[in-house]
Amino acid sequence: MRLGDPPSPDELDAIERASRDELMALQLERLQWTLHHAYQNVPFYRQKFDSHSVHPRDCKDLGDLAKFPFTTKEDLREHYPYGMFAVPREQVARIHASSGTTGRPTVVGYTRKDLDVWADVMARSIRASGGRPGDVVHVAYGYGLFTGGLGAHYGAERLGCTVVPVSGGMTPRQVRLITDLRPDIIMVTPSYMLALLDEFDAQGLDARASSLRIGIFGAEPWTERMRAELEERFDLHAVDVYGLSEVMGPGVANECVESKDGLHVWEDHFYPETVDPFTGEPADAGELVFTTLTKEAMPVVRYRTRDLTRLLPGTARPAFRRMEKVTGRTDDMIILRGVNVFPTQIEELVLRTPGLSPHFQLHLTRPARLDVMTVKVEARPGAAGRAEAAEALRNAVKDTVGVRVEVEVVDPETLERSVGKLRRVIDKRRG
Repeated sequence: MRLGDPPSPDELDAIERASRDELMALQLERLQWTLHHAYQNVPFYRQKFDSHSVHPRDCKDLGDLAKFPFTTKEDLREHYPYGMFAVPREQVARIHASSGTTGRPTVVGYTRKDLDVWADVMARSIRASGGRPGDVVHVAYGYGLFTGGLGAHYGAERLGCTVVPVSGGMTPRQVRLITDLRPDIIMVTPSYMLALLDEFDAQGLDARASSLRIGIFGAEPWTERMRAELEERFDLHAVDVYGLSEVMGPGVANECVESKDGLHVWEDHFYPETVDPFTGEPADAGELVFTTLTKEAMPVVRYRTRDLTRLLPGTARPAFRRMEKVTGRTDDMIILRGVNVFPTQIEELVLRTPGLSPHFQLHLTRPARLDVMTVKVEARPGAAGRAEAAEALRNAVKDTVGVRVEVEVVDPETLERSVGKLRRVIDKRRG
């Protein structure tokens, strides 16, 4: 795989060269500002802090943040559309929102300064991935209310790259543009990258011969097995990016290509914690919680992301803690006959099984009293022995996850493809 040297110290932001103590001092200063900003300007936070008998002046060190209450997605929905804003609406330069498919959308506002910070951390993320000024960046995240496309776009421009703003969909055209414009970097969901791979094959093109040398993949959990698959099939470096619209968008954390050992959280702007998802108490591994440190339009305090991970010391950027790859979400977790199952666990096993492609779905039904999960997975083109592959996957799930599932191996290119976030779980249970 083609990649230059890691960035030299003079290419990094000043804070990336700071010590851990220097970073923590900056965090405390910014945290105290955020708590006062939220308390003074957002009625929700004033009422919430008062009801918990806590005031921003009670934050004397970083550990004091644990005294403050959590913020949840339900809180954002209840104050739709502008109730969580900390500045007058006229000072909001841009609005993004979730899809709202499971209820009211969550609306997030950004001042011009917020947009500058977002571009800066996204540029930092692309550089950490191996990108450099002058690179051509193919952005296949969706543009619009979803934060992915515009977040990637302005970050790439801030770094000094040439941006190809393709957005999602029209897969044959995507492959043609990659072939003709010869981008160095692609930014896209990992599941849609698999759809692009299928299209390379359909057009008789060798994906390994493309110009792409870096893929920056996010917006959905993906595994180390998926990384290996993408790197092998495309001959590129597959790097993880993390973000969520309620906190900022993509660029909250990113892997460094020289280590690929977890995502360094850009802690000068986003303060991370992990808590037990059931009790809310601090935990070494658990649900990821974020507090924004510099957000003007819509600060969030101890926002529960529902993403499951753990925090580790920094490596390639020593001052910044790392978060492990997200293993799943509390709202993605399937409880099947008393056993907790995450789609990423199934993905790992699918990719280990010869003859099976990475394209799969989990279908949940309740034909009688007990729930049944059927793994529908495509065979790799030309692969034989489907019955043997299905049995191998059934046994692997039973031995590794501890639950029995049904497996249905289907023809290639028969499951739906996603141009955005992939829907892995199809819940057909009654009641």
